[in-house]
Amino acid sequence: MQPTIYLFFNGNCLEAMTFYAETLGGEIVSVARNADAPNPESRMPGNDDLVMNMAVRLGDTTLMASDSPPEWYSKPQGFRAVLSPDSMAETERVFAALSNGAEEIQMPLGETFWAERFAMLTDKYGTPWMINFTGAKA
Repeated sequence: MQPTIYLFFNGNCLEAMTFYAETLGGEIVSVARNADAPNPESRMPGNDDLVMNMAVRLGDTTLMASDSPPEWYSKPQGFRAVLSPDSMAETERVFAALSNGAEEIQMPLGETFWAERFAMLTDKYGTPWMINFTGAKA
C-alpha cells in the first residue's frame, strides 16, 4: 500500500497542479471538472469550472487534488508534502520555484545536521512543503 497526497484548493486547482507538474517534472494524467459530471444531480450548482478531481504523476507517486467550493475550503494544516530531490542543483531549483511568491518560508534552504539542504515553506497556492536533500549525510 502506498499513500497518496490529496490536496484541496480554493478555485485554483488547475493552475496549482499544472505548476506542480511543470516544476516537479510530472505529467498531468487526468482532469475532471464539475461540469464534466455525467449526472447533473452530482454537480455543485454554479461551480462548473471547479476541478472535481485531478491527478499528476510524479515518478512512482500520484499527486491528486480538487477545488473545494468556497464555503467548504479551509487552509491546509497539520501536514507537509515532502520532496527529496536527487541532487543539490535540483534541490535549489525546486526551492526557488516553490518559494517564488510563497505565502511563508518557515525555514529557508540551508544545511542541517541531517541534510545538506533542507527547507520548509508554504507556497503561493497554500500547500505546505518540506524539501530535503540528505546528500552525503544520508
